[in-house]
Amino acid sequence: MSEAPAGTQIVTLLLVEGFSMMSVASAIEPLRSLNRLIDREAWRWRLASLDGGVLAASNGIPIPTEPAEGALAGSHYFFVCGGLRIQSVDERRYLAVLRKAVRGGIRVGSLSTGTYLLARAGLLDGYRSTIHWENRPAFQEEFPGLTCTDKLYEIDRDRMTCSGGTAAMDLMLHLITERHGADLARRVANQFHHDRIRDERDNQSGGRLERMSNLPPAVRSAVRLMQRHVEDTISIADIAETVGMSPRQLERLFLRYLQTSPARYYLSLRIDRARELLLYSDRPILEVAIAAGFTSTSHFAHWFRKLQGVRPSQLRGRPAAAEEEAPSPAA
Repeated sequence: MSEAPAGTQIVTLLLVEGFSMMSVASAIEPLRSLNRLIDREAWRWRLASLDGGVLAASNGIPIPTEPAEGALAGSHYFFVCGGLRIQSVDERRYLAVLRKAVRGGIRVGSLSTGTYLLARAGLLDGYRSTIHWENRPAFQEEFPGLTCTDKLYEIDRDRMTCSGGTAAMDLMLHLITERHGADLARRVANQFHHDRIRDERDNQSGGRLERMSNLPPAVRSAVRLMQRHVEDTISIADIAETVGMSPRQLERLFLRYLQTSPARYYLSLRIDRARELLLYSDRPILEVAIAAGFTSTSHFAHWFRKLQGVRPSQLRGRPAAAEEEAPSPAA
């Protein structure tokens, strides 16, 4: 590779097997567009992996990469792009590379589930971070001492974490704004019909969080109680009393606004938590069952299969990328 012109900012993306193509493209394309608009190479990007060679994205497209050790040289930014579950022997190598980048004074960050690797490397202690909304409960379960927000991205001093997908474009547009000004950043955004550059104050939307704002206060309070008591479950009667109504009144509100009963909603919330832990952690199935509020693996397996359409052991063996594309079974 040719030597970068003086002043060129180099962004290295450390790819994990099964990385999100959307996240990587959303990070690279604003930089490419910026270079075209100003007619010089202000930014350069490198795609790296542990040993170099070809790595497959979650959509199966093969991408050539260079070895991570060599890619560190001259880098100003170093992002790890999350993918499928990583084998423990490889994980240690990823953590070593990330720590080396920090020792070299490089600003480090993550896209999507890459936040897990930064956390396991101890690089998020005392920093705000974020991760994709689907992974956040499992992440908080594994790292209760870290501050993980529901923002699209977080920039806290020399740490940058991003929830993935198109949020990576907003993060890069933020870096472009810092270096080249807001007008040029807007011109880049316009190239992609990106109507508004979202900043670190913007929350993610998705899953159950997206529906919460339209619920009556009593239902929102009940749902928050359920979310706080996934492992140490509480009765529907206690939830209703806490929010100031009878169980029958609470049931009517849930049926009206969520089209399900409080008990069924609570159960599905717990199964969702278990699904995330199965996909994005290596915790034994018994521990997952306990974390989801079940006292036996047989009871857990019964309800998991009923709501998810597969046994917990089958999901644990399924690649996360395939899971993203699998249709949800009818409840």
